[in-house]
Amino acid sequence: MTKTQAARPVADLTPAEAKAELARLAPLIAEHDRRYYADSAPILSDAGYDALRRRNDAIEARFPEFRRADSPSLRVGAAPAQGFAKVTHGEPMLSLQNAFTGEDVRDFMARVRRFLAGLIHLERDQPIEVMGEAKIDGLSISLRYERGKLVLAATRGDGHAGEDVTHNIRTVAEIPHAIGGGVPAILEVRGEIYMRHQDFFALNQAREQAEEPPFANPRNAAAGSLRQLDWRITAARQLGFFAYALGQTSEPVAATHQGLLERLGAWRFPVNPLARLCKDVDDMLAFHAAMGAARAELGYDIDGVVYKVNRLDWQEQLGQVSRAPRWALAHKFAAEQAETRIADIAIQVGRTGALTPVAILEPINVGGVVVQRATLHNEDEIQRKDIRVSDTVIVQRAGDVIPQIVSVVLARRPPGSAPYGFPAICPVCGSRAVRAIDPVTGAPDAARRCTGGLICPAQAKERLRHFVSRDAFDIEGLGRKHIDAFTEDKLIATPGDVFRLHGKSKEIAEREGWGPQSVANLTAAIEARRTITLDRFIHALGISQVGQATARLLAREYGTLDEWVRAMRDAADPAGDAYRRLVGIDQIGPAVAADLIQFFAEPHNLEVVEDLTREVRVQSTAQRPPATASPIAGKTVVFTGNLARVTRTAAKTGAEALGAKVSESVSKKTDYVVVGADPGSKAEKAKMLGVAILSEAEWLDLIGRP
Repeated sequence: MTKTQAARPVADLTPAEAKAELARLAPLIAEHDRRYYADSAPILSDAGYDALRRRNDAIEARFPEFRRADSPSLRVGAAPAQGFAKVTHGEPMLSLQNAFTGEDVRDFMARVRRFLAGLIHLERDQPIEVMGEAKIDGLSISLRYERGKLVLAATRGDGHAGEDVTHNIRTVAEIPHAIGGGVPAILEVRGEIYMRHQDFFALNQAREQAEEPPFANPRNAAAGSLRQLDWRITAARQLGFFAYALGQTSEPVAATHQGLLERLGAWRFPVNPLARLCKDVDDMLAFHAAMGAARAELGYDIDGVVYKVNRLDWQEQLGQVSRAPRWALAHKFAAEQAETRIADIAIQVGRTGALTPVAILEPINVGGVVVQRATLHNEDEIQRKDIRVSDTVIVQRAGDVIPQIVSVVLARRPPGSAPYGFPAICPVCGSRAVRAIDPVTGAPDAARRCTGGLICPAQAKERLRHFVSRDAFDIEGLGRKHIDAFTEDKLIATPGDVFRLHGKSKEIAEREGWGPQSVANLTAAIEARRTITLDRFIHALGISQVGQATARLLAREYGTLDEWVRAMRDAADPAGDAYRRLVGIDQIGPAVAADLIQFFAEPHNLEVVEDLTREVRVQSTAQRPPATASPIAGKTVVFTGNLARVTRTAAKTGAEALGAKVSESVSKKTDYVVVGADPGSKAEKAKMLGVAILSEAEWLDLIGRP
């Protein structure tokens, strides 16, 4: 399906288009589910995600015969993450249907009334009471108590199985380890783990001081804190908890949801006080409006309200449909918008050289947050929306998503304004800024990138951090904090400068936190890395798309540093033998070749490489063993899952030493897939493609290891 078809209204889709659109949406939504539930690292706003879900549901409603076995409407969340034991829920932890307008809420209540009327004698004017609760933006959790003792805590996972996080949950102060007072023998309490704003800000401040990346928002911080293999890390975080429902129980505890919340409170579970018994739809909508007005002052994040039919016997009779109960609804808040003016457009240069435009705004309050900047993504986005300096624009933020410009108020555009001209020169170092062309599709890259690479100050810190990192030159004692300080004070600017720090020992020793011994230790660590293998040298340069695996392939192919540099420069001629040799290397295609050629086309980069080679000795790499040297020579191997007898890294290194090609993805060209415990999708793809699958024991037997 084309992009145009994907944007067409559901009512206009042909059967073939609808089937193709469902095939597009299923894996797309699954990927966003994984990022949100398993990785705690969403890349799509709630509104954008909900739009995908609604489109999928609307197509299935119109074409039910095309519903897929992997349909998003049949699942909740994502599979449990690896690293924790899996727990099967006694009762599924369902998701909720979403509403975005008052009409959606009225339709929900009409469905509830029709369904109940078909089951029980319900008078036409008989009220259906609904409990309204604040929808906490956190991580769903299930707590199992047996005879009043907490015995198990599990995340929602995919709704049927989650992760066992019992040890971590025991460190959350607000969750009781034991309860009494007429508690059932089996009691499963469900609720939300969250983080208050003040604790979130304090955590991010501490992470920045420790040179760790900050969390994007409180929800991610709460999820990341709970999913720690070391419970002591969770204990050091300030997490909150609100109980709001029950799962499996050995006996009833209340007749209504309101009564249930009261019982939970009596058992010392924190229950959110922002709950109201609503008599009708107007009451429900008034509660939603009140929560929307109060959300900025709560001190924690909510992203809507939840309505639940109050009578528990009616909840049971209403049951569920697909992945959601019929008796509950999540009424989400709309994306918050405001109008302001663009004072300027600034260009930020990231660590990979990408030039990112940012709108500098006249400060405006959007949903209780003062917004002064908004991302413009890239130059295509600026052209598509025709955004100009001095334009009046509509700014939107949904939840904790970075503010974005929705549209330009053309009626208020000042006369004489001109389209924004995106710079073709890096504003930091003056190097060319180019948009790479995909050699296969001919389409330009979305981002324009600075070609200054190693000499661009905007990229210098990140590239130097990478240069000294464990998988590159591995210089102990030269961490993020020291790199930042040394670059800011102009002690180092290029990789070669790292190896000339010995000449500044006295100056470093006089700095706060340093002394003669620490300087001596740093100097010794640097001197120990003056000899390095070619693959590590290549990887350390930080060339786009050239990671460890690609660096090893290049080192094996060219053998010496001089040969590699010469070949990369000669590969600039797409009709020449050097280019054909480069793209002919297995797993290196035109896109990777383009990045390598671009790197060496910049004179600054060549100067840095030449300077570095005067400071270090690069060891030549032995050529790949001949095809007859081992049973796996020339074979393509993929490793997946947790190996028991060797680490994955050791297994890959050993396979390459025997002449195999180690790949990170499974294809028809793959010869073997070696699986350990908890293999992922690679094993499934191998089965589908008919690729040979080996256990760890079978692999070791094949290569002749005991």
